[in-house]
This record gives sequence, C-alpha cells and structure tokens, in this order.
Amino acid sequence: MQLISASNLLYLLLPVFIVAYFYFRWVGNKLEILYASGRMLLQLLLVGCLLTYLFEAKSSYMSIFVIVVMISAASLITLRNITSKNFQIYKSVFLSIFIGGSLNLFLVIYFVLDFDSFSEPRYVIPIAGMLYANCMNAVSLVAERFEQERKIHSYEEARAISFRASLIPQINSFLAVGLVSLPGMMTGQILSGVDPIVAVRYQIMVMFMVLGSSGISTILYLLQKKT
Repeated sequence: MQLISASNLLYLLLPVFIVAYFYFRWVGNKLEILYASGRMLLQLLLVGCLLTYLFEAKSSYMSIFVIVVMISAASLITLRNITSKNFQIYKSVFLSIFIGGSLNLFLVIYFVLDFDSFSEPRYVIPIAGMLYANCMNAVSLVAERFEQERKIHSYEEARAISFRASLIPQINSFLAVGLVSLPGMMTGQILSGVDPIVAVRYQIMVMFMVLGSSGISTILYLLQKKT
C-alpha cells in the first residue's frame, strides 16, 4: 500500500477549514471543529505509538485494559448530547455500550475469527474500536432523541421514534453497501492487495457486528429508561 506523506495530508485541511468556517457562521462555535481536529490528530499519533507496543507484547491483560478505557471514554463522550448528566445516566450508558459491544466482540473473536484468547491485540483492538465507537454513536443518538421525544410522547412512542432514528445510519449502510459505497475495512483490504472475495467476508462480519452491537446497546439503554 502506498505510504501517504505528512505533507500530502495537508491538502485535506482545505475542506475541513471550509466546514469550520460555516460551522462558526451558522452554529456560532468557532473552536469546536478546530479543537476536535487537533484532538483527533494528537490521539491518533499517540495511539499509533501505543499500538506498536501492544502488537509486540501480545498480552490479553493489555487488550482488556484498552477495551475498558475505550468503553469509559465512549460513555463520557455520549453524555455530551444528554441534558441530564449524572452518575445514574453514565452508568446506564456504560452498561449499554459495554454489553452491546462486548457480546459481539466475544462472538467475533472466539467464534468468527476462531481465536483462543484476547492475546491478539492486532485484531482485538481495531475490532473493539469499531464496535464500541458504533455503540457510542447509536446510544448518543437514541439518548438525545428519546430525551426530546419523551417531552411530548408516551414512553412507548418515544422509544419507537428514538430507536428507529438511532439505527438509520446502520440500516442505510446495509442498503448502500456495494451500490453506493465500499466500506472502510473492505476498501483498506483491497488497497493492500487482499482478494476482493476475502475482503467481502470480512466486511460482512463488520456490517453484522456493527448493527448487532449498536442495536443491542440502544435496546438496553431504552429498557433502563422505562424505570
């Protein structure tokens, strides 16, 4: 695969600056996108160094530690979109992301990929990242939408509306894959020289685990809001 130079990446700052400009003009926050971009760069550079160490160590304990950090961070980020922020809400979000993501991670690692343990961080950590990130996004959507809909609808109506809304990205991706887009994992594998049929199988795995984890996480969150 062709190595992207750091200088070539700078070309992509142009559309980012355009988005940041209109975000400031229309939303009024001139720093959020710039802050998010800077934080993204720093986090990716740091995680690149960390992953190099983890891949060499091949430790189940280190993989589990990274997963706990992922879930904790995802839960905190999810709270950004919720008006009511307290420990009870954080616990609901954490449990939803943890159970929804971890169930699918367990199935993928032990049954789909047929590994014996979590001691293959080269596979475990990227897959966990995809799972918990999608759980985070789904719970963020369902929590924010449910909070708004609950003001004007019964629990059952608010649950139905917010549940459907939270799964729109996943369902759209199912409908569009192969027709509109070639998803990230499949594209990356094809660019690196993997046979397209092999890449397709991995992408099917990703699509199912993303929908399953996102859906279960939102279901668990909504069930907890009934009480």
